Amino acid sequence: MSQKKVLFIVGDFVEDYEIMVPYQMLLMVGHACHCICPGKSSGDYVMTAIHDFEGHQTYSEKPGHRFVLNADFATIDPENYDALVLPGGRAPEYLRMNARVLEIVKHFANAGKPIAAICHGPQILSAAGVLVGKECCCYPAVEYEVTAGGGKYVAPNEQFNSACVSGNLVTAAAWPAHPAWMQAFVALLGTKIEL
Repeated sequence: MSQKKVLFIVGDFVEDYEIMVPYQMLLMVGHACHCICPGKSSGDYVMTAIHDFEGHQTYSEKPGHRFVLNADFATIDPENYDALVLPGGRAPEYLRMNARVLEIVKHFANAGKPIAAICHGPQILSAAGVLVGKECCCYPAVEYEVTAGGGKYVAPNEQFNSACVSGNLVTAAAWPAHPAWMQAFVALLGTKIEL
């Protein structure tokens, strides 16, 4: 397997599982993963939030962990990366207002490089204008933004553990979908796992 370079864009109150788990999964299969955040550098950290489904009308939110960044947002060159991951949580709602974030996302979309987005991550895709003609699964509260951005909303299955592949894009509604979401993403990357 040839190592791929994967870029993650995160911010404070990114969903804890949606950054920690895919980051570790992709490292486990041999890829290089770099995590960036606007206004922050390698060695800085973002605070995560843990979202859970406990029978309320929406998810609950609890304090997560400090996730340490390992690349500098100001100097990152998306040309050097093979794929992009956009975790969910509350971070996407303000990350989508950063012009450089949208520029980076457009690079991956225009180049046809694999993009993985989960939960509220598609808010960034919609703001970047890269969902036109694409099918996209997301947290149900983000459905309007997907359709307003020209995408076709794909509802998650009842267990929220399904993923949707549309060209170079793989999306899912929430962290219970990690196995399906990451399996589809590594397939787009051409990753071969031998046990």
